[in-house]
Amino acid sequence: MAHFDLSPDKLRTYRAPRHEPADFDRFWKQTLADARKHDLDASLVRVDEPIYELVDAYDVTYRGYGGQPVRAWFIEPAGNTKPLPTFVSFIGYGGGRSFPLDYVSPVVAGFANLVMDTRGQGSNWMPGDTPDDATAGPHFPGFMTRGIESRERYYYRRVFTDAARAVDLAASLPHVDAKRIAVAGGSQGGGIAIAAAGLSGRKVKLCLPDVPFLCHYRRACTLINTSPYSEIAGYLKCHRGRSEDVFGVLDYFDGVNLARRITARCLFSVGLMDDICPPSTVYAAYNNVKAPKAINIYDFNYHEGGGPFQSTAKLAFAKKHL
Repeated sequence: MAHFDLSPDKLRTYRAPRHEPADFDRFWKQTLADARKHDLDASLVRVDEPIYELVDAYDVTYRGYGGQPVRAWFIEPAGNTKPLPTFVSFIGYGGGRSFPLDYVSPVVAGFANLVMDTRGQGSNWMPGDTPDDATAGPHFPGFMTRGIESRERYYYRRVFTDAARAVDLAASLPHVDAKRIAVAGGSQGGGIAIAAAGLSGRKVKLCLPDVPFLCHYRRACTLINTSPYSEIAGYLKCHRGRSEDVFGVLDYFDGVNLARRITARCLFSVGLMDDICPPSTVYAAYNNVKAPKAINIYDFNYHEGGGPFQSTAKLAFAKKHL
């Protein structure tokens, strides 16, 4: 697909129409307070496999939303005994935590890496291990409309809470420098990183979302018909007349609103031909960040964005600022 969205000049100044619920902060403050009533109860079990000679990897379980168990990996340089600057990493749509081997690049650069499994996902392109312990009403296949009948039951309330608790966990680990935590991820992982930074405040020093998903739902659902945003359109095609109810729920989980609460220095990336997370939806979140920020633009790239070029740039940015 050629450039189909706003021109680069218009993207730089694009401001999404404001749809922020009046009780947005109160809703999230109460949600996180309820989750923090449960101890993290973290368990780290060493992965004893000979392939991991240069890193130490740990199978992690901690308590996320509702005190429910969430799986993760913690990976650090082999033999490390000191607190390190640390990534808290989140995974793209449909993927699970897979194996530690998939997440060693920050460790090679001298960071530790805590990788959160995404509840209920992990049966698409990477395996996962965390169930979504919740009931939900009728929804379109996938996760975008799971629990969409209310903000309390919506799927991403649980995921974003798990992510904020992952930051809490990282800050509590003896081999993590709690003053040097970065949140990172691509696509869905980028959207979760925005949420984690917005909800965790000054616990996060850097926010590194690549081609982020979960931003500016109202525009995305009418601009493109690709998955996963098309799940919302598919739901509304069947449940006629529910548009305002649905988008009213999604406003509590929109990266545009969460980005306004980020205090961490940010490095975003965007692909100007991306027909999964359209450029204007990325800029809608980026332009709402008030903290120091930069964005890497990939003019002729789709949802892969910068790929290895951005991975390298992101690690260099973290080396400089974390």
